Amino acid sequence: MKFGGTSMGNHDAIAQVARIILDHQRQGHRILTVVSAMSGVTDQLKEAARSAAAGDESKHYDIVAALRQRHRETADQLVSDEMIKQALFDELDTMLDTLSALCHSIAVLREVTPRGMDLIMSFGERFSARLLAAHLRDLGNAAIAIDANTLIVTDDNFQDAAPLMDETRQRVKQFLVPYLESGTLPIVTGYIGATRDGIITTLGRGASDFSAAILGAAVETDQLWIYTDVDGIMTTDPRIVPTARVIRTLSYGEVGELAYFGAKVLHPKTVQPMIDREAPVRVRNTFNPSDLGTLIQPQAEITPGAVKAVTLIRDVSLISVEGRGMIGVPGVAGRTFMAVARLGVSILLISQSSSEQSFCFIVPSARTAQVLDAVRKELRTELERRDVDRVWAREDIVIVTAVGAGMRGTPGVAARVTGALAARSINILVIAQGSSEYSISLVVRADEANEAVRALHDLIVEPTA
Repeated sequence: MKFGGTSMGNHDAIAQVARIILDHQRQGHRILTVVSAMSGVTDQLKEAARSAAAGDESKHYDIVAALRQRHRETADQLVSDEMIKQALFDELDTMLDTLSALCHSIAVLREVTPRGMDLIMSFGERFSARLLAAHLRDLGNAAIAIDANTLIVTDDNFQDAAPLMDETRQRVKQFLVPYLESGTLPIVTGYIGATRDGIITTLGRGASDFSAAILGAAVETDQLWIYTDVDGIMTTDPRIVPTARVIRTLSYGEVGELAYFGAKVLHPKTVQPMIDREAPVRVRNTFNPSDLGTLIQPQAEITPGAVKAVTLIRDVSLISVEGRGMIGVPGVAGRTFMAVARLGVSILLISQSSSEQSFCFIVPSARTAQVLDAVRKELRTELERRDVDRVWAREDIVIVTAVGAGMRGTPGVAARVTGALAARSINILVIAQGSSEYSISLVVRADEANEAVRALHDLIVEPTA
């Protein structure tokens, strides 16, 4: 079971998490729990490091003081046994003192490296794991907080590290499985790992889901349950479409498309470690535990209408490379994408005209200027001799994506999708269908985003019971 930041947000929420764990333990399950930091804590940690690096001599002290107060107050409400409480206070204070010293060092150096930022941002999960484990012990249960940097071995790509699964499995078998076999409840930090040399890394923002899947695969779990603050994965954002509803069943392929194209419930990499095991994943609500949520399974269930969900990605830019002289000139697209790759920028969508006179791609808006500069430098010769007429960006756009396994091999789905937008006079700037055939993505003007989502959501047919 993995519990997110809102599920760990305060003492009442953490007490609810404990009730869920113990309820399922009483049913005979062996449970491995992975936790996120308390809501908002990771942002505070990042701000402490950045303000220190910017030369602010006091802000990080204020942040550490606020974190100390919040976690001590939460601990005080969760734990009544004085010995357990004092031991927890001592452990939290030691970690907070270390955090303060690290921020002071950053302030002296006026620099925070990716490696240093990973260390700073690892503290939130380490705090919350200890709170939950102490609460479970206070209730009379054997429980232990375990930092995942002792279990998950990663490469040294700080801020977005990748797990080394063979070595991780060995660590898990040695240091984690014995607790499960003895009936102890392990509470493991999400989000973090460590290199072979023991240097703390993070798996990318929001990656506690991914941590749980890595550990689940390593212990050969029967099921992975992701607990959040909604009843499951929704057909779309209910803030845009109030009639959005929970999708009861999705396939690995469908949820991968949803996560990639903007659905916020799951980290995009979550299902990867579970695919080889063909183990189901459930997304459930901590605050409505009787609801079974969304089941994610290997096989897809085709629903009437083919479309199951609609996602939206904002804050993106459309980069276009155009030129009549590009026809028959090999390598222009490849060099363009290599220039973007060297920046470490992910391309979200690609489209090319059959005439080879232009191609376009989508990148995050925050990196638009860098991408334009890099591509123009890479294609300097082609621009000078007019093989490429211009490289430019359009920033007032969004990506709207219709997702559903039923699109595969179903005639007329693309026509229904484009027709739904045409019926509301929404112009499609770019269209792309993934090779998985699970999704159709459309680029439209940003000011038409919500209307486009509503139009496509109307295509979803409620499955019959």
